[in-house]
Amino acid sequence: MRVFLAGLVACVLAGCATPAVANGRDGFVDVASVVPGLVVDMRYFGSENFIGRPIAGYEAPVCLLTQEAGAALGRVQAKLQPFGLRLKVFDCYRPQRAVADFATWAKDLSDQKRKAIQYPNVDKSRLFELGYIAEKSGHSRGSTVDVTLVDLASGAEVDMGAGYDLFDTLSWPSDPRPSAQARVNRLALQAAMTGEGFRPLKEEWWHFTLNGEPYPETYFDFVVK
Repeated sequence: MRVFLAGLVACVLAGCATPAVANGRDGFVDVASVVPGLVVDMRYFGSENFIGRPIAGYEAPVCLLTQEAGAALGRVQAKLQPFGLRLKVFDCYRPQRAVADFATWAKDLSDQKRKAIQYPNVDKSRLFELGYIAEKSGHSRGSTVDVTLVDLASGAEVDMGAGYDLFDTLSWPSDPRPSAQARVNRLALQAAMTGEGFRPLKEEWWHFTLNGEPYPETYFDFVVK
């Protein structure tokens, strides 16, 4: 598996379909319609997230992105498939009202039902201070995606050494504690994404933003549906 993924890294470092407008929002697409085989697991539509309930602004389990980001993600997927891998998305465009919902939750120190799973080593009172929660998110600009790799044969996510939305330094791509295989997997994902113009976030292995995003100063608030 390590040799397999090393070949992927080398390929993407060496270095689409026509988008359909999503829900009448000019410039945005339903990414599943332009990225064949994309696995969509929108965590904030359901309850499997750090709050433990559906989040404001998510009325359907749909991945929306700007046309530019959707096209770039399609190119990533096309490069992954010959290596027996494909992408799974956890979050895409995020309405500003969802970000506000996160902030309201973070200020309620009595609600800690997901602490053992999502932030076991962090005091909830420090989530703003440590940067895990903020009043604004790049996701609301429409060109940021939370993503992982899935094995085509088994359908299982590859091991990344830390679960999605784990508020811990273990989630940092550079953290040395995950297994050697998990570190290779992180490198493979990062190479695939950066090879098509996305930049990573140093605190989250799953988080990528398109370079040259079309709305760098605009925080949208239309509902995901």
